[in-house]
Amino acid sequence: ILDHIDNGHIVLPEFQRGYVWNRDQVRGLYESLYRHHPVGGLLVWTTNSYDVNHRGSGPLATGIIKLLLDGQQRMTTIYGVTRGQPPKFFDGNTRVFTGLCFHLDDEIFRFYQPIRMADDPLWVDVSKIMSEGLNDGIGNYIELLSTLPEHNSKVGEYAGRLTRLFSIIDIDLHIEEVTGEDKTLDVVVNIFNRVNSGGTKLSKGDLALAKSCATWPSARNNMKAQLNDWRKSGYAFNLDWYLRSINTVLTGEANFSYLHNKGVEEIRDGLTRATKVINNALNMINGRVGLDHDRVLFGRFAIPVMANYLDRRNETLSQRERDKLLFWYIQAGMWGRFSGSTESYIDQDLAVIEDLNGALDRLLEQLRLWHGGLKVESAHFLGWSLGARFYPVLYMLTRMGEAKDWGTGLALKAGMLGNLNSLEVHHIFPKSQLYRRNYQRAEVNALANFCFLTKETNLKIGNQLPEKYFPIIEQRHPGALESQWIPTDPTLWKIENYSEFLKARRNLLAKETNRRLAALLHDDDRWIQMVTVTEDDEELPVAPVYILGGITSAEEEQELDLLNSWVVDQGLQGGVMAYDFADAESGEQKAIFDLAWPNGIQQELSQPVAV
Repeated sequence: ILDHIDNGHIVLPEFQRGYVWNRDQVRGLYESLYRHHPVGGLLVWTTNSYDVNHRGSGPLATGIIKLLLDGQQRMTTIYGVTRGQPPKFFDGNTRVFTGLCFHLDDEIFRFYQPIRMADDPLWVDVSKIMSEGLNDGIGNYIELLSTLPEHNSKVGEYAGRLTRLFSIIDIDLHIEEVTGEDKTLDVVVNIFNRVNSGGTKLSKGDLALAKSCATWPSARNNMKAQLNDWRKSGYAFNLDWYLRSINTVLTGEANFSYLHNKGVEEIRDGLTRATKVINNALNMINGRVGLDHDRVLFGRFAIPVMANYLDRRNETLSQRERDKLLFWYIQAGMWGRFSGSTESYIDQDLAVIEDLNGALDRLLEQLRLWHGGLKVESAHFLGWSLGARFYPVLYMLTRMGEAKDWGTGLALKAGMLGNLNSLEVHHIFPKSQLYRRNYQRAEVNALANFCFLTKETNLKIGNQLPEKYFPIIEQRHPGALESQWIPTDPTLWKIENYSEFLKARRNLLAKETNRRLAALLHDDDRWIQMVTVTEDDEELPVAPVYILGGITSAEEEQELDLLNSWVVDQGLQGGVMAYDFADAESGEQKAIFDLAWPNGIQQELSQPVAV
């Protein structure tokens, strides 16, 4: 089988995903192979070489070839360990199978650890034994052990174990073949998915993309290149999200199955159109409401709906239409429209905009009926942490209102803020001072205690209390405090009145949010009743609901970023920061997972993971 992979008689079909095994799975396979336990057979699709597209740079053999449908992870592992390098169709992390070692006494497999193994001659490099063979590999090793008094009495036993290890390459694996003219690509992909239902099953998006890759091999790479471009601009989208947007543009549906009967030219066209309108939507969201990076881009599954609408309107939106669409997007994000049953809600929204005449009004009416109201109350800012749904709203107000930096007095515009790493979330009342007075985590990290400042200003303020640094700011930069919705009553700047400060600022934030949202409607206030909340008004009695979890500081966020980057460095999928875990039907927020992998760190091979 390994020789057939080398000469191009066995290859990997384009629709197969990359190598996703981890070291435990590699070790487990070799323990089974060494003990001659069953490891399962292979399933291949036998067809003509000119009929298929395959992965990797290796050439195809002429005539009949076999495409590996079931057994990729096992054969890639055996090839990588035996040959000491990955096969040409490899797409993954080579470190997963590099450095596999075998202990001659304990007969166990472990990956190389210098401290544990460097001075123990009983640990042998499996790849070295396999590549050097019986004479050069095993013979030389036995000769070495014979010279060591503490081991020469068991040389015969060790030789038998090394020979057994080397004999792994002689194991016969049963190969079952899928053949026949009726075995079209669609049939084969469905066979693949059923066979792999307990292993590397394709996601719905992967399955749809697999069929596109059959006639357009570079589809996946083209999409990955575009995702990388968005990532450089500060937006981290995944392949399924991108494909969902292509699907809504091309078919008007959320379900990926509608892509299955689309030809390559249609898919190409859909990708081009979707990319164009996604960029337009991101530019609208960034330029008009200031959500300019991934961490504040809530409601991202509203974008496939926006993409469908923009594509069919040929992007010829008036300013009023653009702003009404943005009003809907913000409302969808605030209330978690797509945090639960994503596909069903996308379908509902696509259905009401199928007729473009009056589409945005119907979209807003559907959202209003679903949520029960589109007006922001001060109690909505009771949330806490950088993961709260209204954290992006606070950022949006800062950008839309051109809030001023307290050190320079300059408006915090896009060019100054840049992406998340170049701005600072400032605790108005310092964390250490509040903890010293026995305030709880949720109170210390309340949204109403956050504002955005330049890094230099944040460092200069340091651990000072507002009653000390607020008067200085007001003297140097009149209006700078009010631009960040700070109550003007100096008694609220004292730490003993912290709770009253939060209440007053929540009122100001709610008032500003409604004012900004109303401006997007251009006096069409059917969808929002303007409120006249002032800092002196009483809040309606609301029992505080502190959602479980949430990133509470820039330091914690940095630690999570480092963890996420480490996972990516291992060749695995990055997680979602501040993941909004919500009720599937109502969209009600249940928890904020600081960092989450909803489909598992090894996507669809492992359980969901949350930090």
